[in-house]
Amino acid sequence: MPVRLNHTIVYCRDKQASALFVSEILGLPAPTGFGPFSVVQVANDVSLDFLEEGTVHPQHYAFLVDEDDFDQIHGRILAGGIRYWADPGLRRPQQINTNDGGRGLYWLDPNGHILEILTVPYGGWPNPSRP
Repeated sequence: MPVRLNHTIVYCRDKQASALFVSEILGLPAPTGFGPFSVVQVANDVSLDFLEEGTVHPQHYAFLVDEDDFDQIHGRILAGGIRYWADPGLRRPQQINTNDGGRGLYWLDPNGHILEILTVPYGGWPNPSRP
């Protein structure tokens, strides 16, 4: 079997609120409970398992989305009054980047994690015929 990412733990101060924030912004199903986790399932069989932790060290989570999803997510970010940036250093506020011929943006979750959506993977699509 090839090696595939199955899940990652996202440390947070409030697992319900954090998981709900991410699922709502990304337009994903509501989080479910599994043991001590609040779980957000993404489309490629990977889950984000939110776990409450006293000290949270901000991490970066990037989500590859299509153009329509990008527009919808961006719309929810705008409707929520959430600040966003075109760069991971958070120096280009309220802008969208066009890296690799796609679009991308970054925003913060309630724990300071940097979330990213992008429509083209870094370096572009390996197969030029892919949309």
